[in-house]
Amino acid sequence: MSTPSIESIKSWAEEDRPREKMLLKGRASLSDAELIAIILGSGSRDESAVALAKRVLFSVEHNLHELGKLSIADLIKFKGIGEAKAISIAAALEIGRRRSITSPQTKPIIKSSKDAYDLMRSTIDDMAHEEMWVILLNKGNKLIRRQKMSSGGTTATILDVKMILKAVVETHAQSIILVHNHPSGSLSPSRADIEITNKIKEAVKYFDITLMDHIIVADIGYYSFIDQGML
Repeated sequence: MSTPSIESIKSWAEEDRPREKMLLKGRASLSDAELIAIILGSGSRDESAVALAKRVLFSVEHNLHELGKLSIADLIKFKGIGEAKAISIAAALEIGRRRSITSPQTKPIIKSSKDAYDLMRSTIDDMAHEEMWVILLNKGNKLIRRQKMSSGGTTATILDVKMILKAVVETHAQSIILVHNHPSGSLSPSRADIEITNKIKEAVKYFDITLMDHIIVADIGYYSFIDQGML
């Protein structure tokens, strides 16, 4: 079996370079050698990081399980791999091993205003200042993540609609729920609360996103715009 040929990343089209390729096409588009090349960071004067990665993989017959068995001492035997690069490879492989034995996190499905309230209550109901959060959900109303959007004073917080849209685009959310607290203890929505709710409802509609609810949290309970017919 012949050894892999040496290729220079600089001679490739930009979209075929590992880092650029990941940004443009996603991590699944990269070969094992390209992923390891990113971990290595650089090659040497004689070969690119990809060529070096191919040489390492060739030594274990392109088997990542066998690569994971190599010690740091084994890795630094390869010309072009010093202690720092060997540690980086070993650390990356160890993270992969730990991930493989870790159970996926079960994320809640938000079906009602009570579900949204229960999700956020412990986070914001005791705060002495207002915070606005957004709950980002997928098509099945399963939680993608919850994200703080703004923090203000004791009576108000300013929400930038562009930040909501940015979070939606980044997570590919299909629906959102706004949640903010009233340190005063009042559950009545202010005029500003109503205005921002309507503004965001219209803004996300252009992205085919649904504003499912806006929850106001206080120490005595919560107010739901959808339950009260405000949405």
